[in-house]
Amino acid sequence: MTEERFETRAIHAGQAPDAPYGAVNVPIYQTSTYAQPAVGEPKAWDYARGGNPTREALQQALASLEGGARAFSFGSGMGAEATLLLTLRPGDHVVLADDVYGGTYRLLTKVFEGWGLTSTTVDLTDADALASAIRPETRFVWVETPSNPLLKIIDIAAVSALAHAAGARVVVDNTFATPALQRPLELGADVVVHSVTKYIGGHSDLIGGAVVTSHDDLIERLAFLTNAVGTVPGPMDCYLALRGLKTLAVRMQAHGEHAAAVASFLGGHPKVRDVYYPGLDAHPGHDVAARQMSGFGGMVSFTAGSAEEALEVARRTELFFLAESLGGVESLIEVPGPMTHASVAGSPLEVPAELVRLSVGLEHADDLIADLERALG
Repeated sequence: MTEERFETRAIHAGQAPDAPYGAVNVPIYQTSTYAQPAVGEPKAWDYARGGNPTREALQQALASLEGGARAFSFGSGMGAEATLLLTLRPGDHVVLADDVYGGTYRLLTKVFEGWGLTSTTVDLTDADALASAIRPETRFVWVETPSNPLLKIIDIAAVSALAHAAGARVVVDNTFATPALQRPLELGADVVVHSVTKYIGGHSDLIGGAVVTSHDDLIERLAFLTNAVGTVPGPMDCYLALRGLKTLAVRMQAHGEHAAAVASFLGGHPKVRDVYYPGLDAHPGHDVAARQMSGFGGMVSFTAGSAEEALEVARRTELFFLAESLGGVESLIEVPGPMTHASVAGSPLEVPAELVRLSVGLEHADDLIADLERALG
């Protein structure tokens, strides 16, 4: 029998009806510890930091959808990234894309740099620049594609080939695309990280993160660190993430359709200078995105005429809520410079002050366009 398709696995992988009662939803195992039949002989786990049935179901589902051997769930996306970076050692080096989430840059430069981990930012669309940035001590090349907030597209297969030739591994933050649209491990990457908070959860009601890989040494180390460091999610958040996975495919299709309509509208508006959306033919990464993604996602960024105009647009929308985060059913608007990317101010990753980022939700596209038209007007 052939393996089930994505939509089927999103509903069934790791989520069989429970044995005692046949519940079709994975139960929320709200427990901190487990009774043991004998001393030192737990049935599965001795303590909930080490494992939980609801969490295990989510991990099995995520591993299946990303095509990895094992997934690990965390209490936040930053918890996932921090635990992954703890698999490295002082003196190791990370090559970081020059357009990433501000929290990732902050984690590497403000936390792990003091621990002895070094990093270099580089334009990962430039093969020569990447080759020059890789050192003998480089362990990870860290990719976001589409990137946050400029929607830059990185050729995962090309970066992976170059990194592997130098003995480095490739980590891809797949938060914007999700496995519904892009599966980096199939393209040569070694590790996938997620902010489960975003599209996987899909309803702006949980905080979570995940790491997926097939490398035995990383699996062994991450299993140890998950328990030792304890950056684990609660069972309720895991339950909500499982619920989100069930509709991920259809939601991502709708997000993409609405984002394409919004990007087209913005591209023709006189008060908008530049539109960043990989679904547009004019986007410099369009061809790569079309090759490695099955859709272009729900994120759109654009530049207003000035920083002041960007702030005004963000204040005036009604359907687009002014808020950080992304990936929920409701549309959000933000100005990355003073908001999600304030931590990179003054760094090589500083974003344009006039940049506006949209998380295009599942409201009717015509209503969203009308909302933006009022705000821009």
